[in-house]
Amino acid sequence: MKYVILGILTIVATSIFAQKKEAFNPDQKFSADSVRKWTVEIMDELAAAQPGFYRYTSKARFDHLIDSTLQTISDSLNTLEFYRKLKPLFAQIGCLHTGLRLSEDYEKHIKNTSSLFPLEIFINSQNQVFVTKNHSNQSVPIKSEILTINDRPIDEILNILYNAIPTDGYNRTLKVLLLNYRFSIWYQSMIDLRNTFRLTVKTIEGIRTYTLAGVESKVFPSIDSLESAHKKQLVFEIKNGIGYLTIHSFAKTVINKNNQNFKKFIRKSFDALRQEQVKYLIVDVRHNTGGTDGNAAFLTSHFFNETFRYWEKIELTEYMAKQIKGIYRIFYSKPELKDSTYHWKGSLFTKEFNYYNVAPAKNHFEGKVFLITNGSCMSSCSDFAAILSHHKKAVVVGQECGGGYQGNTSGLMPNEDVHPNMIMTVPLLKYTTAVDHTKNIGRGTPPDYVTDHTVDDWIAKKDVEMELIENLIKKEE
Repeated sequence: MKYVILGILTIVATSIFAQKKEAFNPDQKFSADSVRKWTVEIMDELAAAQPGFYRYTSKARFDHLIDSTLQTISDSLNTLEFYRKLKPLFAQIGCLHTGLRLSEDYEKHIKNTSSLFPLEIFINSQNQVFVTKNHSNQSVPIKSEILTINDRPIDEILNILYNAIPTDGYNRTLKVLLLNYRFSIWYQSMIDLRNTFRLTVKTIEGIRTYTLAGVESKVFPSIDSLESAHKKQLVFEIKNGIGYLTIHSFAKTVINKNNQNFKKFIRKSFDALRQEQVKYLIVDVRHNTGGTDGNAAFLTSHFFNETFRYWEKIELTEYMAKQIKGIYRIFYSKPELKDSTYHWKGSLFTKEFNYYNVAPAKNHFEGKVFLITNGSCMSSCSDFAAILSHHKKAVVVGQECGGGYQGNTSGLMPNEDVHPNMIMTVPLLKYTTAVDHTKNIGRGTPPDYVTDHTVDDWIAKKDVEMELIENLIKKEE
């Protein structure tokens, strides 16, 4: 998530999307006519404010998708049923920052009335699903392959979930990684509310069927543990003549919470690389979901010996651009109309929008760089990876980034209530990264060396990427 100061855009967005609050009733049904009307209104309002709405899906295609969804609404729906209609439409925008979630009251209702599928899973490159951890009261074999859940084929389940999970463009690596960590949560919200689960698996001995009791969410690790639970967000060491730099997050608040200062840490690390004349540097940004743009741009500057462009442009919709007027011109510059789009000129009170041209760091690294990425490299982390890849400043190893190579839509992102009992996140600024706009369209930064994990690798937490890089370095020496 990008960090910016709040202002008029939040106020305007609130007025667009705010809905009248009603008493919470999880069983309330809404007529088909009302649901269809709300669907059109929500998508129209999103298109008016979200500047990347048609970035990957044309208006004609989106209109068809909306019409197709409306045709499936033939009877009254409750909130959860309506939510399951909207999620694939939101995902079709191709923006991981544009979100839709159930209200806190509805989440509590689901938690109190149903339980979670009790197994952790791993999806391999052939889209097979394997059991990796068992929280149930049955002895389901680890590494057995899941064939059906509640008599529904696993391929059908995955297809529904893939279509509901938002990522930038057409990316799949983030979707898979999220399901590897949070399959049970996604199954509950998008497939079925259950307290027992009928499971069919394939084992060495043959096909087996189990009936499993559901479990509480506390048995699963939090998704936040991938980023914020680290004792240190920034880690650096030089070992056997190789520099190892791990950046778990670019978020200023998360880094400061761990009593670290990003810029001081990076300066000190690159000073050490120069003093010890290190030839190889491995930068690990796996599971870095982004954060403060200034930190990402600052790190990027340590791989250049001349000024470079970080962003090409930042855009917003005509409707939002025209709200910058009157007293608010004191805080925000008037967006500039260029080639039929409105370009953001930034604020007098922040440097958050000033990364069109970035000067190189004095202690920039001149050796060979290896960058490790995976599907949960998002937002500003994806910007960082895209710039290094585009300028061939690093050899990228791992999986395609979850965030877009061409940029993303984020910046100011108000959360707004929508009827009934749902909340959506609306990003208001469309960032275009300064890369080749004919390459990797709708994809994240691609690795130069793609790594493929097996279920055994996943269970053993084997660092396939680091092992590959260290072997590559050995061959060069």
